[in-house]
Amino acid sequence: MSDLFRWDWVLDHRDDVWLALGEHMWLTFLAVAIGLAISVPTGIFVSRHRKLYGPVTALTGFLYTIPSLALFAFLTPVTGLSTTTAEIGLVSYTLLILIRNVVAGLDGVSPDAKEAARGMGYTDRQLLWKVELPLALPTIVAGLRIATVTTIGLVTVTALIGKGGVGYFILFGLSRSFSTAIILGAVLAVALAVVFDVLLLRSERLLVPWTRSSEERPA
Repeated sequence: MSDLFRWDWVLDHRDDVWLALGEHMWLTFLAVAIGLAISVPTGIFVSRHRKLYGPVTALTGFLYTIPSLALFAFLTPVTGLSTTTAEIGLVSYTLLILIRNVVAGLDGVSPDAKEAARGMGYTDRQLLWKVELPLALPTIVAGLRIATVTTIGLVTVTALIGKGGVGYFILFGLSRSFSTAIILGAVLAVALAVVFDVLLLRSERLLVPWTRSSEERPA
């Protein structure tokens, strides 16, 4: 086991580990935040104008199918080996998931709830912010969880353009046939995905407590 994984090497490079973790989390947060900022208004708009839903999902679906290495290779001559290059690719992969979930969440709002709100004199804007989005939030957060976990995995690939967070260790290990670095990068990426998923799940339960089962609710 000592030949497969060297704890002494990890301890000697702990500063690099923290630096890589910070970069990985920042790249992930930035990509998901930008993706959400684009997807929520887009999802709301296409849910109101259904003829645009097909073209929008076709475009975002096309972006989602482009292999990450090919996309980064295409962008590098234009934007260089930069955070911008990494983020354009990462954001593009969040859009299909998030827009679909925003639309699905809004479609799932009960007509009775909307009718009751209109009967209380709600305007279209009040209906959206006080009824539709809160009720759609569980579905939106479910998409956010998928997009976040997916982005964490994709960030490792950006190591190829010098922006890979913990993916740096995987690339370093592969280039030198050094298993410790490969295992370290893989374990850190998985750990980040699990931690972010749990945090988002707990956040959902706090934001939409009505989705809890009766057993989970406090007495």
